[in-house]
Amino acid sequence: MSSSKRQNALKRAEIRRNYGVNKPISDKGYDRSAAAECLNGTFVGKQNDGVTIWRGIPYALPPVGELRWRAPQPPKDERGAYEAYYNAKTPIQTELESEQASFYPQGEDCLYLNIWSDTSVKGPKAVMVFFHGGSYGWGGTADPLYDGFHLVRAHRDIVLVTVGYRTGIMGFVDFSDVPGGEEYPDAPNLGILDQIEALRWVQRNISVFGGDADNVTISGESAGGGSVSLLPVIPAARKLFRRVIAQSGSVALTNSKEECAGFTKRLMSAAGAASMKDLLALSENELKLINEKVNEYNNFPQRDGKLIPFDAYAPYDNGETAGIDFLIGTNENELNYWIGELGGITAYRIGMQVKFENDLPKFSREDQKRIGRFMRGISGSRIWRITEFYNEMMFRLPAVRQAESHSLNGGRVFMYYWTYPSAIALRGACHAVELAYVSGNTDQTIYTGANVNEELSRIAMAAWVQFAKTGDPSTDELKWEPYSVEAHRPTMIMSAAPHIRQNVLEKQRQLLRPLLRYRLNAAYTDLSYNVPFIRKKVAIGAVSAAALIIGGVLLGRALGDKD
Repeated sequence: MSSSKRQNALKRAEIRRNYGVNKPISDKGYDRSAAAECLNGTFVGKQNDGVTIWRGIPYALPPVGELRWRAPQPPKDERGAYEAYYNAKTPIQTELESEQASFYPQGEDCLYLNIWSDTSVKGPKAVMVFFHGGSYGWGGTADPLYDGFHLVRAHRDIVLVTVGYRTGIMGFVDFSDVPGGEEYPDAPNLGILDQIEALRWVQRNISVFGGDADNVTISGESAGGGSVSLLPVIPAARKLFRRVIAQSGSVALTNSKEECAGFTKRLMSAAGAASMKDLLALSENELKLINEKVNEYNNFPQRDGKLIPFDAYAPYDNGETAGIDFLIGTNENELNYWIGELGGITAYRIGMQVKFENDLPKFSREDQKRIGRFMRGISGSRIWRITEFYNEMMFRLPAVRQAESHSLNGGRVFMYYWTYPSAIALRGACHAVELAYVSGNTDQTIYTGANVNEELSRIAMAAWVQFAKTGDPSTDELKWEPYSVEAHRPTMIMSAAPHIRQNVLEKQRQLLRPLLRYRLNAAYTDLSYNVPFIRKKVAIGAVSAAALIIGGVLLGRALGDKD
């Protein structure tokens, strides 16, 4: 067994050791100080250093049987008592080293949430609700990075909630062209509907945990950042929260209906199914096996014109979101994350150049010249110029577009730019590097490496919490100006010594901002290898077929998002 496989096996065993099934409590002898009497039952958690932790509280009926691929249904009101000791199952997904929750037991029955609160600190307290990332195809609340203990122990005047939601083949599939699919109109965006249902549960029950239902902040990273950027554009969701923290995610992490069609075809083929009846007959274990074949091609939420507007920026543009406070930002080296995902710099170099040469023809000739000017202004070899192009197009510019529109149309927004690097070679300030810092889980070095700055974690946690409480992340240490075009776009640089900088990467923004209309995304199901880079390499014998395959397995969970 290789060193990498051995480490994965050890991590898998460690994660699975925490698994358990919450059971009904039949007697009245449970710890009343750790009990929360909710509308759908009394849930008994565990206490640690004054913080009570409830895991695996159901916020919806299990989406199984007749509810498979249907919108979430609220749980029934009842008076029973239940353990809340263990995380619920992770949603169905392939196991992936960078997604630690994928090592936890998986299942369809995954609509549960976890809560951390020091109930000795009287409320009502600000509530932070966190949605995990994972390219809408991975992730779960069992990931140690998302554990809320350290954040709440350091800031006992908040309540923290983490939410599980359907991903991949259970959460984001368009069945409209499948016989019988007309009965499942919500299937393209079930994961988003799950999040809305969780927020409804929070509104109905969070006061029991000391939380203030009128002061809820939704937060998330990557797909989670995309989610919390989409929820404000949905009228039914908008009234359920007051603030948003979007880390490395925006409304750009969405697909059109046309872009979603390929995944459905792959799913039907892998399942050997011709209709919804065939799919509904599959067992959970069969679904897991099928998912192994298609998970790389999972969809993002669909701009369906029903739940999510065809133009997801429009509600920001017309002021519909103005009443919501925003904290949004990206990392300096987002794309470097996928050096690890793709198995190293060689595969990354191949994959990125193939992706770029597939995307370039989509631009007009004039805009190709614009891209050329941008590339000439970036130092380093071609691969790093391409990397910076996608840093801008996939992450930085959509966040700026969202922030500037919100600000210009009456909303308050604060922006950050994370530059403190990982200690892992070639990663820099990569995608997800900030997660350990803002959660206080600095022992989780999967993205940071050993280069953890405890002081920066303390500062970041304080700012995130202060924003959740007041709508302004300024603290005694950080004077954080609101983002606005008129004030030259002040942005907090999250470095070893955080500070405000104006007009961050202004020339790059000015060059590429007009290209957002092309809606570049992570779609790669139709990636062609008949591009100049590959033809040249094959001609001189510099690349093998095996290397092409490795280089091609990218960007669905790569360029767009992941984790």
